[in-house]
Order: sequence, then structure tokens, then C-alpha cells
Amino acid sequence: MKQTIVGRADLGMGEGKLAAQVAHASLQAYEDAAKSARREWKGDGQKKVVLRANGESKLFELAERADIDGLPHSLVRDAGHTQLEPGTITALAVGPAANNRVDGVTGDLSLY
Repeated sequence: MKQTIVGRADLGMGEGKLAAQVAHASLQAYEDAAKSARREWKGDGQKKVVLRANGESKLFELAERADIDGLPHSLVRDAGHTQLEPGTITALAVGPAANNRVDGVTGDLSLY
């Protein structure tokens, strides 16, 4: 079991901003998961991998693939209080789910 979180590298977010967006995505996708998946993932160490992608369209494409595959996922839209315009898509989390299912959506991306 794992969860991948994809951050947008093209936005030039500061490290703290990126960390906050990744945390938002992780928690929201966790809450979208079935109770049994949440329980198994928590018991298995809550494995998370942070990946990078460029552009809003890539995150939407990955979210659609996750949706088609029935995976819990969450797109994050920034509130616009600090570095970005309101509504900017900043991150996507996929999972928690079985490693191979998550990799089927995000396995071709590079580590952040």
C-alpha cells in the first residue's frame, strides 16, 4: 500500500508552500479512501512518495486515470493567500491503494 503525491514543478512554489500543498492532497485523498484501505495503509507505515509534474493539464490527466481505475485521489486548489493566484491547481494525491494500482497512474513520473 502506498500513496503518491504529485506536485507541480512549473509553479516555482517555495519549499514550505510545496510541503503544505502535498499535505493537503495527502489528507484529502486519505479521507476519500475506503475505511479498510485507510486502516491497511496506516498499519503498513503510511508509505508516501512525492513526485513531480509540469502543468495543470498533467494533473487533470492523472486524476482522470485514477478516477477511471477507482482509486482515491484529490486535486488541490490553492486559496491564493500567499504565492499563487486563487484556484491554482498545485498537487494531486493518488491512493492509498495497492502499490501496483497507484503505479499504474503515476509510475512514469520522477521523484520531486
